[in-house]
Amino acid sequence: MWVVCVTLGPMTALDLAEARRLKEQLRELARDLAERYGAVMASSVGPDDGTPSEAVRAPTLSLGLAPTEDGGHTVAVRYRLGVPAARAVVRKVAAEAGDGADVRRTGRIRTLSDVRPRPPVVSARSLGETGRVRPLRPGVSVANVDVTAGTLGAFVADPAAEGSTFVLSNWHVLAGSAQAAPGDVVVQPGPADGGRAARDRIGTLARWSPLVAGEPHRVDAAIALLDDGVETDPTYPVGRVTTTTAPRGGEQVAKVGRTTSLTHGRVSAIELDDVLVGYGDDLGVLSFDGQVEVESTGDGPFSRGGDSGALVYREDGVALGLLFAGSETGGPDGSGLTYVNPVDAVLEALGVTLR
Repeated sequence: MWVVCVTLGPMTALDLAEARRLKEQLRELARDLAERYGAVMASSVGPDDGTPSEAVRAPTLSLGLAPTEDGGHTVAVRYRLGVPAARAVVRKVAAEAGDGADVRRTGRIRTLSDVRPRPPVVSARSLGETGRVRPLRPGVSVANVDVTAGTLGAFVADPAAEGSTFVLSNWHVLAGSAQAAPGDVVVQPGPADGGRAARDRIGTLARWSPLVAGEPHRVDAAIALLDDGVETDPTYPVGRVTTTTAPRGGEQVAKVGRTTSLTHGRVSAIELDDVLVGYGDDLGVLSFDGQVEVESTGDGPFSRGGDSGALVYREDGVALGLLFAGSETGGPDGSGLTYVNPVDAVLEALGVTLR
């Protein structure tokens, strides 16, 4: 049964509270329509993303809030290609959102540590730090010894472990599988860039926010405890970043990643729900709520595979989020959009603070 009706006609900018209310109404409509049309996750994502065969019914689009030029907000509608039933859901929700809605096709969204362990080839395509870097600094290649390569996002402190320093990155960078366990070796550079446990060990996996198939998530995050004697330089590239804030949309941001190095972008959407991200065969496709979207403001994409784990910060040095995924298409030049966990949600989930 689907009886939600939110037709507004041409949309004007809304204040944040109004935009949130409308988004929730449209989200309910999208779920009702998906159920009516029988649209399932597998229809719009596809088996090559590792979707489990028992995929449950799910929305075929993501809804969030997009900034407007006058400082207000509108509804952000994000979708991928799918079967006709999925496209019908997108069309109906976009029509109900009104002419002012920010509607974009993203294609499939995947985690961004998807590089293969072929150091001479992979590293040669990277603009960032793929070699051994000491003292450690944000933006360099790092990973669990059984993963490929991602990015060291920041250094953090745990109030329960006074005096210790931890590395912050994604779960799929520092853990990477359901078999991961505390004490797993973490190396810099990551294995895809030639890192080996014997000579490149920097610490051990300490804690992570669990990722479970079939459940909604907010963050993909983990920390590793640095070994004694490993020197760090937390001031690169913009000074010591210890302040955080919740993005409101429209902010000019930057990040330093293992693959694309220093890039600049703009927060194009906030509070995106039902963002479906491919995690390969182990976890299939996971759903994330409350996510931040960034579009590039430079000549190339804001991020590529290997940039997972990078800290996204406002250009005055205030941290906004932790980069974890990217889309095939979308953005000003069609090269893709980047998806980011809100930094405060990351820190809360792990019980740490920026150091």
